[in-house]
Amino acid sequence: MKQIVYPLLLLVTLLVTPFVPTQAKNKKNHVRQEQVQSTGAQDRAVWVQLLWKISYPVIHNLAEGTLHQNMPVETASGETAGFKDMTHLEAVGRTLAGVAPWLALPDDDTEEGKLRKQLREETLKGLKNAVDPASPDRLNFTKHAQPIVDAAYLVHAFLRAPKALWEPLDEVTKQRYIESFQALRDRTGAYNNWLLFTGLTEAFLLQQGAQFDQFRVRVSKNKVKEWYVGDGWYSDGPKFSMDNYNAYVMHSMMVAMLETLLPKRWASQQELDEALRRMVRHSEFCERMIGPDGTYPAFGRSVTYRTAAFQSLADVALRKLLPSHIQPAQVRCALTAVHRHMYEGSQNFDKDGWLVLGFNGHQPECADVYTSTGSLYMATLSFLPLGLPADDPFWTDAPAEWTTLKAWKGEPLHKDYKVEY
Repeated sequence: MKQIVYPLLLLVTLLVTPFVPTQAKNKKNHVRQEQVQSTGAQDRAVWVQLLWKISYPVIHNLAEGTLHQNMPVETASGETAGFKDMTHLEAVGRTLAGVAPWLALPDDDTEEGKLRKQLREETLKGLKNAVDPASPDRLNFTKHAQPIVDAAYLVHAFLRAPKALWEPLDEVTKQRYIESFQALRDRTGAYNNWLLFTGLTEAFLLQQGAQFDQFRVRVSKNKVKEWYVGDGWYSDGPKFSMDNYNAYVMHSMMVAMLETLLPKRWASQQELDEALRRMVRHSEFCERMIGPDGTYPAFGRSVTYRTAAFQSLADVALRKLLPSHIQPAQVRCALTAVHRHMYEGSQNFDKDGWLVLGFNGHQPECADVYTSTGSLYMATLSFLPLGLPADDPFWTDAPAEWTTLKAWKGEPLHKDYKVEY
């Protein structure tokens, strides 16, 4: 595959002040100051360039019919048998779930707008290829259980940007997706967050007027409600695990499923409001997880999903539901620091621009047995606020310090609490 060129890089170079690595201990205070002094326009340019850097290889190759040909398949064990049937759908579904809100913005003549239009057009071309029986990049929905997961991420993309990604598809392509989603029912998966994957997909089928499985919808909704343990946290199945699956899956998919079911009277407004309050509470933990220097702890399963650990925070920011004590600008500044630490360098990409197994670098030893190259593209989920237009206060407000930065500087600090819902 040819080396990828990022058209926005020149623009970012002009806008953004040089980034000083936090490893330089004698410059630590300078770095902290710099991270909260860039303008919203500069921050947005960084986000666009980095989201492009991550997503372009997947979207462009799918559009060109070369995804299977060019995308590497890496696993912790080195064994790729079976993964070659699944990893490409993982890459597509997860990439689009994070990119969708940005692609949903209207066209404009800015440099960003031109990039967005290009990526949207390539995405639509790729989505057609993905279910075309004659395409070399036809994705697998019929073998193994893993497609249950990543069909749901693709559904989430359609739900986040229906006018940009679903409605423009031709009727044949739409029907192929509906049949592909229905074909998933001859398999089952784990008794945990996987219930949300089936529930969200079936809710989408209901929304589209297609035949859907009522039992899967009912079980998904009711069991996840039962698994809520309090203070913004769900148990991922009958037993609680301390990891980031509340951000990777639980909150955003639960809310999306209930939103989709509500107009069809398969969920109540009370259920949706409750799920939203819980996601907002979880987003507070996500914001406090970002350290003063923009790093965050690597713990729990699937740390190779990297910044997907902030989907709850990103989703709440996109919905403009942040608590009153969390300013949109402090979320912007905190996530900008995280994104720059994680993606500005080359440590998380191979020579052709594909993500590599690891947390911050090539660290295949920390990957789970179910993880392959395509799994990593859940990283795009931290970029959801790019769906807010450039003139939104999230981007135009003056820089603001985030919670741990204020805490470690000894500044006034909002007292944390617990909730009963």
